[in-house]
Amino acid sequence: MQIKRLGGSSVEVTELGFGGGPLGGLFTATPEDEAAEALAAAWEGGVRYFDTSPHYGIGQSERLIGRFLSQKPRDEYVLSTKVGRLLVPQDPQGRMDEFFQVPATHRRVWDFSRDGIRRSVEDSLTRMGVDRFDVLFLHDAEEHFEDALCEGAPALAELRAEGLVGAIGAGMYDTGLLTRLVREADVDVIMLSAHYTLLRQPALDDLLPACAERGVSVLAASVFNSGILATPRPRPRRALRVRARAGGGAGARAPHRRRLPGPRRDAARGGPGLPPAASGGRRRRGRHALGRGGAPQPGLVQP
Repeated sequence: MQIKRLGGSSVEVTELGFGGGPLGGLFTATPEDEAAEALAAAWEGGVRYFDTSPHYGIGQSERLIGRFLSQKPRDEYVLSTKVGRLLVPQDPQGRMDEFFQVPATHRRVWDFSRDGIRRSVEDSLTRMGVDRFDVLFLHDAEEHFEDALCEGAPALAELRAEGLVGAIGAGMYDTGLLTRLVREADVDVIMLSAHYTLLRQPALDDLLPACAERGVSVLAASVFNSGILATPRPRPRRALRVRARAGGGAGARAPHRRRLPGPRRDAARGGPGLPPAASGGRRRRGRHALGRGGAPQPGLVQP
């Protein structure tokens, strides 16, 4: 598998990375044995870049990935996590987390301050049982962007200057705000969620040109658009959720019978041995475009 350097940093990652969101119980609970099998399949397939976040399963993803990587030499993989949310313990009282299928043992508190970021990093190091992170991202800062830009980005730059992390950036979906960050902050890499895929490419307008101009690398995350590109057609419930988020409302008809036009239809055919659309590849622009999917099924990871 090819290796890519992140921006002007010394951090190098495999072209395909492992996204830890599903290990936190995204959409459905993830048994620990299945998580371990997925991680092992990724490693066997040559993946050496692993990304996670405190947000994913309120720490579960970090713990599972940390447990797996504890068996591997630290210099043989690159690890990233994210900052912006602190996890505060609470009594779940039988409740489940509102975002992931895990008990609500913690609540999230937004904090992009210098102290909050340092505390978040220390907490993540403890949860994962590692001594350092290679990459740190400001996470989901769309609703807290000024705090992230004015306080969070300088705090990450300070950690980088101290040698405590190799590369810094932000993981978001808003291409306009990411473009501002790239132009106004000193970052090495961005992680763009679901907006540079076979379905959507708004990043082509301003974000990717800005990254090319500034020498900032791009990690394309959620490249299957939360599963829509990994199945012949969206499942009814998921399609309904997509329509509702777009403003169709709870009573909108799920568009799961709609046929994919043009290249989307071709990509949906997939290839032998892979889920539909998994072999459709991803659009790339220059040397900066990388891919980071979710948890792969064991046996389906190919270098």
